[in-house]
Amino acid sequence: MPFADLGDARLFYTDDGSARPVLLLVHGWGSDSHEWSHHIPALRERYRVIAVDLRGHGYSSAAESGNTPRRMADDLVRLCGRLGVETVIPIGHSMGAQVVSHLAVEHPSLVRALVTVDPGYGFTGAVADGFPAMVAALREGDANATAVQMDQWTFTPASPGWLKEWHRRRLLAMPAHVLTESFAAMFGEPRSIGVRPASEEYLVRRECPVLSFWFDPAQAAWERTVFKDPRSKTVVWEGSGHRLHEERPGEFLLVVNTWVKEVTR
Repeated sequence: MPFADLGDARLFYTDDGSARPVLLLVHGWGSDSHEWSHHIPALRERYRVIAVDLRGHGYSSAAESGNTPRRMADDLVRLCGRLGVETVIPIGHSMGAQVVSHLAVEHPSLVRALVTVDPGYGFTGAVADGFPAMVAALREGDANATAVQMDQWTFTPASPGWLKEWHRRRLLAMPAHVLTESFAAMFGEPRSIGVRPASEEYLVRRECPVLSFWFDPAQAAWERTVFKDPRSKTVVWEGSGHRLHEERPGEFLLVVNTWVKEVTR
C-alpha cells in the first residue's frame, strides 16, 4: 500500500522503477506529487523514482502543527529509511527546494546530488519585504483564497490554462493551517531560509553538486555564489513561469537526465 505511517505523519508516496540512482521528487507549497505526473513515466525507465506528498499536502496526513520544511525533510529521511534507500538525488520545486536543501545540509550522506526548480529561497528586495504582509494575510483572512491570489505571480501569459486551474483547485483543497504554517516557516520566522542573508548562510553548507533551474537570471547568478561543488550549475529559462518543469517537461527531463549522468558516472 503506498502509504508510510511515520507515527506523527502518514505519507502517501509512489515508488517506481528499479535502476540506480534513486530520484526523490518533492513538490512545492500547496501542491502534491501529482505535479510530477508528466515526468514520472519517463524517469522510471532510467531510475528508481520515489514521489511523495509532503505532510499536510495531497493524500498525506495534516498534523495540527509541525507542518514546516524542516519537519518535512525529517519525514523524508524516515521514509528513505523505511524503503531501504541509502542515497538519493532529490528534485525539489519551490518549497520543495527548501525541503531538499535541508536534506543536503542536515543529512549529507543521504544526498548524492541535488536538483532545485525555481527554488523558494534567496529572495531579497521588494519581494522579501512583502513576505510579512503575506504571512499576516494568511493568518488573518481566508487562507485558501489568499493563497490562490498569491499564486497568480507564478504564471505568465504563456502558462497553459489547465496548469492554472490544477493549482487553483489544489490550493482550495489544502488545510488552511498548513498553508499558513508552512509559508510562515519558509519566509517569516527567525530560522527561515527563504530570504537573504539567511539563505546564503545556510545554503553554502550544501556540499553536494546542485543543478538549479530559474526563470530569473539575477537569482541564478546569486545562487552560483553559494555553490560548493564545481559540478554545480544553474539553468535559466527566461520567460517561463514559476512551475517551469510543468510548462516545459520535455526540456526539463532532457537537462536533468544529462546532468545526472554527468555527476554519477
